[in-house]
Amino acid sequence: MALCCWYVNAASQEYLVPVSEAHEKMQTGKYKPTWESLKQHKTPEWFRNAKFGIWAHWGPQCVEGSGDWMAREMYMEGRKAYQYHLEHYGHPSEVGFKDILPLFKAEKWDPEKLVERYKRCGAQYFFVLGNHHDNFDLWDSKYQRWNSVNIGPKKDILDGWAKAAKKAGLPLGISFHADHAWTWYEPSQRYDQNGPKAGIYYDGKLTKEDGKGKWWEGYDPQELYAQNHEPSELSWSNVQIHKQWDWTNGATLPTQAFVTNFYDRTLDAINRYEPDLIYFDVTVLPFYGISDAGMKITTHLYNKNPRSVVFGKILSEEQRKCITWDVERGAPNEIIDEPWQTCNCIGGWHYNTEIYEKGWYKSAETVVKQLVDIVSKNGCLLLSIPLRADGTYDEKEAQILDDLEAWMTVNGESIFGTRPWKIFGEGPIAEKTVDMNGPGFNDGQYAGMSHRDIRFNQTQKHLYATAMGWPEDGKIVIKSLAKGNSYFKKAISGAWLLGYGKVKAKQTGEGLVVELPAPTNKIAPVIRITK
Repeated sequence: MALCCWYVNAASQEYLVPVSEAHEKMQTGKYKPTWESLKQHKTPEWFRNAKFGIWAHWGPQCVEGSGDWMAREMYMEGRKAYQYHLEHYGHPSEVGFKDILPLFKAEKWDPEKLVERYKRCGAQYFFVLGNHHDNFDLWDSKYQRWNSVNIGPKKDILDGWAKAAKKAGLPLGISFHADHAWTWYEPSQRYDQNGPKAGIYYDGKLTKEDGKGKWWEGYDPQELYAQNHEPSELSWSNVQIHKQWDWTNGATLPTQAFVTNFYDRTLDAINRYEPDLIYFDVTVLPFYGISDAGMKITTHLYNKNPRSVVFGKILSEEQRKCITWDVERGAPNEIIDEPWQTCNCIGGWHYNTEIYEKGWYKSAETVVKQLVDIVSKNGCLLLSIPLRADGTYDEKEAQILDDLEAWMTVNGESIFGTRPWKIFGEGPIAEKTVDMNGPGFNDGQYAGMSHRDIRFNQTQKHLYATAMGWPEDGKIVIKSLAKGNSYFKKAISGAWLLGYGKVKAKQTGEGLVVELPAPTNKIAPVIRITK
């Protein structure tokens, strides 16, 4: 069915796969599961003030250290994750992802210590993974037996994170990704096309009866893999899933049981752990266009917690008035009227040993520049710091956290609680067209920012101008603050460098010329001007 028809059905409330409320009832109240009703909800001021959050995007896919989407790519013959799994754990017809779950032990995990560390780096909210596309729930789930209390850590991970966030005074966010397990796990239905195991199917179609005498006896693999269905069109293409992310282009549609199970699990977690934010890795909302599940989950949270935030991707301007727009690994190159968020990571979303070994992490300098740019455009940054399977970060990540803390401690006043100025910035990158790729994926186009790239934001009393680097000659020229400019008509008699003090500043026809001392931090100078 064409996408346009799906939207017609959604608008008339005639969904192809309507969710059942037989187990979990949507909380009723001010909001109803319609766009017109959800438009009453405004992104709360606390989130607009927060600007920076840290995400523990952490689960059993960290065990092998093969990076993000490992539980999918281990079933893709020839991929690095497949080869690593084959060499270290066994063939995916004999040792599937289900068999990796017991190896996720979280034996060194200390949620209180981690959350406190993130708070010192400036995090104003904290996000955790509830489940990923691997369909494994990281709590004592009522509706998914494949969970972290029954298998692996034998711990309620969400409960530990929630208590740590509450103790630190940070709003809690939970991300739910399992709605896409239906198509995401389809490679587990494949088989090798080459080699000694050619033609032998992987473990994606196993049933509960196949577990007799095995460690997983009594568990149904289909409750994890959800592959008791015909594959989507072009399922053997490793990239087709990206075209089918919104359930179009030949994606096999999920059953009502699958959709309802995701709905039940999500409401179960919301009711238990009372998050302030929920993130969905989807186009608009879970199952949007084919089911009311995502709309009902959002309505439930808004009625339960009026100060909550729900994130979705690839939103229309009208939808951004109802839920909060999330941009993955990127940013628009303009001020956005409604508050929004970038989700990004210093490495891969799940821990990747190769990124660690080859030194491919984003530096604190890169993170800060992205944060400043995002904040200047009315956004917030949610940053993932990948954890190893044991629940710890490595020494290179520790250094990044130290560098972030050092910069944020001195310059945080130019970030938290601020609002965009009349323009977001100036300089070479501000002046160019920066296109987004689907949900984002354009942060590479912001690479190479220098002292000529200036970003602005403000409070009631001050204007902040951050240069994306230190000039070699010690002078910054802020063209937008030139004498007679149309943005800041008051004469500027002084400027202050955060972490240092008053510096010489003179308005000329070319711009505000600011003379800086030797660099006082490793990343970027922030100039404060009294309004």
